[in-house]
Amino acid sequence: MNELVHRKRHLTSFQIIILGFAGVILLGAMILALPISSSSGVWTPFNETLFTSTSAVCVTGLVVQDTGSYWSTFGQAVIILLIQIGGLGVVTIAVSFALLSGKKISLMQRSTMQEAIAAPKVGGIVRLTGFILKATFLIELLGALAMMPVFCRDYGVRGVWMAVFHSISAFCNAGFDILGTSESLYPSLTSYVANPVINITIMLLIVVGGIGFLTWEDIKTNKFHFRRYRMQSKVILVTTGVLILLPALFFYFQDFAGRPFGERVLSAFFQSVTPRTAGYNTVNLAAMSGASQGIMILLMLIGGSPGSTAGGMKTTTVAVLAVNALSIFRRRSDAHCFGRRIDCDVVRNAATILLMYFTLFFGGALAISVLENLPLSVCLYETASAVGTVGLTLGITPSLGVASQMILVTLMFLGRVGGLTLIYAALSEPSKNLARLPQERITVG
Repeated sequence: MNELVHRKRHLTSFQIIILGFAGVILLGAMILALPISSSSGVWTPFNETLFTSTSAVCVTGLVVQDTGSYWSTFGQAVIILLIQIGGLGVVTIAVSFALLSGKKISLMQRSTMQEAIAAPKVGGIVRLTGFILKATFLIELLGALAMMPVFCRDYGVRGVWMAVFHSISAFCNAGFDILGTSESLYPSLTSYVANPVINITIMLLIVVGGIGFLTWEDIKTNKFHFRRYRMQSKVILVTTGVLILLPALFFYFQDFAGRPFGERVLSAFFQSVTPRTAGYNTVNLAAMSGASQGIMILLMLIGGSPGSTAGGMKTTTVAVLAVNALSIFRRRSDAHCFGRRIDCDVVRNAATILLMYFTLFFGGALAISVLENLPLSVCLYETASAVGTVGLTLGITPSLGVASQMILVTLMFLGRVGGLTLIYAALSEPSKNLARLPQERITVG
C-alpha cells in the first residue's frame, strides 16, 4: 500500500492527464455496454462501446452505431456527459468538484491543471477554472435556447433534449448528433442545410469552443483592444479567421454552384468551420470534389487551438511553423510574430508535433487500407478525422473490422491528449545529462 501511495505521489502532470482520460473512457464503455444504454435493450459488444466512449471523451464524433437510433435516452445522456467531460478536460472536472466540496487545491493539482488547459503560469489557475466553468455552461445554455424553437417545431417536446444535446456537442467540438432514425442513419445536419438559425448557432459554438479558454479570458479582460492581447491569442484569432475564410471561398466556388445564394453561403462556411474538429456536416461530403476533400483533410489535421475543447495539431503549431519558414526566407536568426520573438524550443516542439501527426495520420490510413482492402484516399480522410478528433466521415467507419476500429480508437486518443503529452508521460524524468556531442553540419533541402 505504501508503495502505491509513493508511486501516486510521483505521477507527473502528463501521466495524470493520460490516466484520467483512459479511466473515463473505460468507465463510459462499460456503462454503454449495459442493456439500458441501447434502445433495443440488448448488450452492446465491448469493441463498439469502447469506440463510442473514446469518440465521446476525445470529442471526435466518429461512430459505429447511429447515436439517434441505436442508443436509448439514457445511453445518449451518458454520451453527452462523456463529451462534456472530454471537452472541458478530465482534470478541469476533477478540480471543479474539489472546489465545490470546499477542498484546498494543492500545488500538484494546480500544476496538472496548468498543463491540461495550456495555461502560461500556475498563478490564478483556480480563478481561471471558475471562469471556464461559468462561461462554458452559459454559452451552452444560450446555444440550446437559440436552437430550441427550431427543434421543438420539428420534434415537439423532444426538441428540448435535442437542442441541449447538440449545443453541448457543438461547443465541445464533438460532432455527435441524435437526428438519425431507423429509416435514416447518420444524417448529421443535412436536413438543416438551408436553416440559418441552426447553421449560424452551431458554427458560433464550434468556433467559440475551439479558440481556447485563455483566448476567452483575453477577450473578456481586454475587450476590443486587440493590441493588448497575448501574442498567443492574437495568433489564434488571426489563424482561425484565415482558416475559415479561405476554405469557405474555395468551397463556395468549387462545390455549391447549383444552390440558392443563401444556402450556398451557409454550406460553404459550415463545411469550412466544421473540420476544425467539430464533425458536423450539412451536405454529402462524399459528393464534394477531391480538391475540397483534400483541403478538409488539412483542416482536420490542424484542428483547434491550445487549451480549447478541440483536438488536432492546433492552429498555433501551424502558425509557428509558417512564421519560422518566413523568417528563414528573410534570413532572420529568430522567428518573429506581432513584435515578439518565438523561442527556438517552441519551433522544435511544433516541428515534432507536425511529424508525429503526419506519421499517425498516414501510418493509420495505410494499415486500414491494407486490412480492409480500401482505397488509400478514403482511409486518409477517416484517419485525419480520427487523429484530428473531428468526426467527419465518408461513410466507411461503421463497416470497418475490429482491428481497424482499434486503430481509429488509438488515433482518437492520441489526437485528444496530444502526442507530446504522451511522450512526456512516458519519459517522466527529463534528461539531466549536460554533456553535448561534437557538432557537424548536415545539408537539408
